[in-house]
Amino acid sequence: MDREELYRKIYARIEELPTLPPVVPRLLRLLDDPRASAGDVGAVISRDPALTAKVLKVANSAYYGFSSRIDDVKHAIALLGFNMIRSLAISIGIIGAVPAGRGASHFSHSRLWYHSLAVATAMQDLAERTGRGADAPYLFIVGLLHDIGKLVLDLFFPEQFAAVLEMAAADPELKLHVVERRLIGIDHCEVSAMLLKRWKFPARIIGPIAELHHGARSPETRPEDVTLLKVANIVAQEAAGGEGNPEPNELTPADLELLGLAPADRDAVRADLVAGAEQLRAVLTAVD
Repeated sequence: MDREELYRKIYARIEELPTLPPVVPRLLRLLDDPRASAGDVGAVISRDPALTAKVLKVANSAYYGFSSRIDDVKHAIALLGFNMIRSLAISIGIIGAVPAGRGASHFSHSRLWYHSLAVATAMQDLAERTGRGADAPYLFIVGLLHDIGKLVLDLFFPEQFAAVLEMAAADPELKLHVVERRLIGIDHCEVSAMLLKRWKFPARIIGPIAELHHGARSPETRPEDVTLLKVANIVAQEAAGGEGNPEPNELTPADLELLGLAPADRDAVRADLVAGAEQLRAVLTAVD
């Protein structure tokens, strides 16, 4: 199958997926609005009662340990910050919208989302450490969605994807994205980008995901964002495991140097992920 025919086939299957809940695009638009306030975020979330209940479930989880119960989104934003609540809401909305795959051997829907949340959290942490705290909300979304293409492959191409996973598991020296291109003709990050284009996500979120395993190629994509995703992905694999990837990819001194980070920063982010494991589980529990 040539690449053009493969793309057509994948796009056709992507069209079978449900659209995102309306609340998610609304929250994404607020990412690009410098005038967006806590009140704006709270108003959008509060219009969706099911999402509101799940966000409050996370805010009231044992991880946060607040002495009194949080009964409304406004209170949650006051305690956790509107960027945190917005990220939680987007995460819960997207995770709940994507159906589980066929459950190929060596692959788990829940472990995939756990890894993705870990990468998203690491992206936020790294953004702060590189002086890009203002970009942390959109970088969180980049981390959350970078592997969503694996779910598409597992759902619609289960036999091919199972073969990829078995080959990668049998030889840890083989990188998953390399095996995907060899057996399927496309890697999961490219599929992720195709899905996000269909969902009309902004280019600054799609670009780093599409180019993770290729390096930045388009003028719209910042090379630092691609490297941030690479570093966050590796650190999350080290701290929490990576779904479908037996071994983390290699992190080079040049990657940290490009971001102005030291090895101690990598170690600190990894430690933060280990310490925050219960928070990640709380988000996944809220979705169920």
